[in-house]
Parts: sequence; structure tokens; C-alpha cells
Amino acid sequence: MKIRELLETLNIVEERNYIDDIEIKGIAYHSARVEDGFIYVAIKGYITDGHKYVKSAEENGAVAVIVEDFVEDCSLPQFKVLNSRESLSKISAKFYNYPSKEMKVIGVTATNGKTTTTYMLNQIYETMGYKTGLVGSVMNKVGEKFVPSELTTPESLDLQKLFRDMRDEDIPVAIMEVSSSALELYRVNDVDYDIVSFNNFSREHIDQHGSFEKYWEAKSSLVRNAKRGSYALLNIDDEHIRTLVDKTEANVITYSMKNSEAMIYVKSLELVKGRAKFTVVVKDDYEAFGKTIEKNEFEISLGIPGLHSAENALVATVIALTDGVNIDVIQKALSEFAGVERRFEYIYEKDFLIIDDHFANRKNINTSLETLSQINCNKLHLIYAIRGNRGVTVNRENAEALVAWKDKLNLTEVVGTKSIGSVTSKDTVSEEEEKVFTDIIKKAGIKLTLFDKLEDAINYTLKKTGNNDIVLLAGCQGMDKGAKIALDYIYQTNPSIRIEELYRPLRNRVSN
Repeated sequence: MKIRELLETLNIVEERNYIDDIEIKGIAYHSARVEDGFIYVAIKGYITDGHKYVKSAEENGAVAVIVEDFVEDCSLPQFKVLNSRESLSKISAKFYNYPSKEMKVIGVTATNGKTTTTYMLNQIYETMGYKTGLVGSVMNKVGEKFVPSELTTPESLDLQKLFRDMRDEDIPVAIMEVSSSALELYRVNDVDYDIVSFNNFSREHIDQHGSFEKYWEAKSSLVRNAKRGSYALLNIDDEHIRTLVDKTEANVITYSMKNSEAMIYVKSLELVKGRAKFTVVVKDDYEAFGKTIEKNEFEISLGIPGLHSAENALVATVIALTDGVNIDVIQKALSEFAGVERRFEYIYEKDFLIIDDHFANRKNINTSLETLSQINCNKLHLIYAIRGNRGVTVNRENAEALVAWKDKLNLTEVVGTKSIGSVTSKDTVSEEEEKVFTDIIKKAGIKLTLFDKLEDAINYTLKKTGNNDIVLLAGCQGMDKGAKIALDYIYQTNPSIRIEELYRPLRNRVSN
């Protein structure tokens, strides 16, 4: 592609050494990924500044650079823009010829439940016989090809390439998690969404964004900026999300777990051994994409545990109905859905139960512990991996959420761990994060047994676990390896157990 075709998408503030007929063979935002004929985009990141690596990009074969500040002693054509990240998104979409316009793209945002919702949708469309694309925090999927994820939502260049690959595979529907970081950092600016949903909102990333208001501004932009003719599906149980009903050009469909004011809502929810069954009520006839969502009531039964699973299943159901999927397909897919790793996942269910949960924030914790409160057990053993590099606020709120359930769950001890050796430097627990968590737990009169290493915390707990007890492996990145450590311990103490059956929950895992 000629450079002038790329540049016409940008607002160039100033240029140096412009050559009109340069052929651009590729794009890179990391100098080490530059090849001959590439244009390099210098991005000012949180850790380093891409402008420092323009010389390296030139040595690797770059033929032009996009910058926010001109780099001296550089003979390459330089194009100065106000925002390199936004420019990267624009030229990436142009370079790959706007692939998201050629498929149905569904964007799911939420503080909790994005991953499970997208996996449920993937199962629904696969039950229909569709090849699907999936973009998210666990993996990216193009048809039958799977690639582990580095980010919840990839950088704009990588995302547009994923869409290009999906288009080349004739994939009709792409389902993606949309993170607040992706929205704030322009990664999804040039994605052509047909359906967006906003499931729930809480304070998970407040430290990352700087304030609650900035986090909301980023998160809500997916709905506020949705195009005319698309559909925005809003959970009106959330007081913040409810305010977006009249702040988008998209067609709005409201849903609720409890509020009959919504266009689609739930009644008769019950949990049987932690697994949900409920009735979906479509209150009236509604038009979507030229088809009618008919007034109706139908039952959904889930094979996976958790109250949060019911909430995610409702979102997946509403999205599928909006896209014209038949009710029987939705029912079949959700009843057969096996879950997502580390989302209230049962990994051992014999003499005692081990549950592995991505215990991310206050809402996630409350939902998981509410589900636990409805499961009969002798004793609950809670192992918690303190959140590293998430700030004092998140760790304070997580500790307070645990404390709030201590009486209902008869929680007398929390086994904590900093997961040293199990996490990278990016997720290392700071002294401040450890202190705020431990102070709150101890002040509540709960015994806190703290281990540096995850393995020591799990082995300590399993040694004293008895029949009909529940062990909850709770935490985000710090608990990613917990399930394997727990199952290894069970095998070591009971080597006669069938190893294939024991390790089945880990078979397709990404996080081990």
C-alpha cells in the first residue's frame, strides 16, 4: 500500500522528509518487530517511550515513522500527529481494509463476566454451526486456531490483523471482550460493532485510570459511541448503566435479573447445588436487524455453578436473541456450556470440593460468596492470592468484601499468599497492598495465615481439609497456578487415583 493511502486517514500536524511514492509493506509499534518496508509508530507508553527506538526501527528496515515529537538525527520521513495510539488504530484498519465491516462484531464490556459471556456466546454460535472468532483475556480464536492472549483486548494493530484473519477464513461473527484500557487507549476506535453490551460496573480499575470518573468515561464510551443502526444492550439493574439509555445513537434493548421494567428480564431464579435455572421473560415484541424478537417466556438451565453464571447467561441470551438466534439453540448451548477456566470452576468434586475462582473485585467476590452460601458444606477454607500491582484501593475493597461475609460463611481463617515465584514482576504484591489487606482481615478478628509462596499456602490448607469441606482458590494472576498445585498435592497423597480423571479440568487450560 502506498504511504499516501495510509496518511489520508490521519490529521498530520507537520511532516519532515516526505516521499510520496513509498510502498508500505507492514506496520509496527515495537521497533524489534519492524521489517523491511514497514512504517513504525512511536508510542509514548507507561513504561517507555517508543520515540527512543526510532533509530532501532530504522536499522531494522523502517521506511517512515509516525511520531508525536520529531526525532532529531533521523533521515526517514517523519509524520507528526497529536496522538500516536489513535493514529495506529486508523492506519491499521486502513492497511487491513476495514475487516470488521465484513462480519458481525459483538463487543462485551463489564467489570465482571466479560470472559464467561463471550465464551457462552461462542458456544451458542458454534451450536448453530458457525465458525467463530473470539477475542479476549484468556485466548484469541480464529475458527479452529487458538492463540493465548497477552492483553484482554489486543493493541489496535494486532486486533485489526485478527479481524483480517477472520475475514480470510470467512468467519461471519466475531465476539470480543472490550476492556476499559482498550477503550481509553484507542485500541478499538476503528472496530465496526453491530452489537455492544454493558453488563455491570464497579471500581475494579479505578487506580489504573486515576479516578472513578475517568474509569466510567472510558467504560461507557463503548455505548456512547455506538453507531446508528447498531444495538446497545444495557443492564438497568446497574444505576450507572441505566443512565446511558438515552445517551447513544444505537438502538437500546434493556435487560435485568430482577426488574420487570426491562424489555427482557428474569424470574423464578433458583440455584440447585450451586447451578442456576431461571425463566427469561421477553415482555413484548421487539424489532432487531429487521427481525422480531417475539414476546415469550422460556427456561434456561445451566450446567455450570454460580449466581454470576446466571447473570452472564442472561446477557448471552439477550445478545443472541437480538441477533435472531432461535431459543432452542440458546437453551441447548447454555445447558451444555462447560464454563471458563478460573470462573467459579469446580476442579475437584469428590470427598471435598475445590473451586477455582478469579476473585477480582468487590462485586465478583460478593457474587461468588453468595453462591457459596447456598452450597451446604462442613467448613470453608479460603486461600486468597493478594492482588499485585492493582493499588491499595482494590485490595482494601477486596478485604472488606471478604470480611462482610465472615459470619454468614463462618469464616474464621483466611490463608493469604503473595504468590512469590508464581507471578511476574508485573503482578508483584507491594508492601502497601499487603498491609492494607492484612490489616483489614486481622481487625475483623479473622485469623490470617500468610505465605510468601502459593504452593505452601495450598499444601497447608489441603492438609487440614476434611470430608464435605470446600476449598476456594481465590485470586487473579496470583492464583493462576493454584489448580495444578492443588491437584498435584491430591495425586501425591493419593497416588491410586485415576490421573486422567483428576487432571481433566486442566486439559485445555491456558493459565497453568
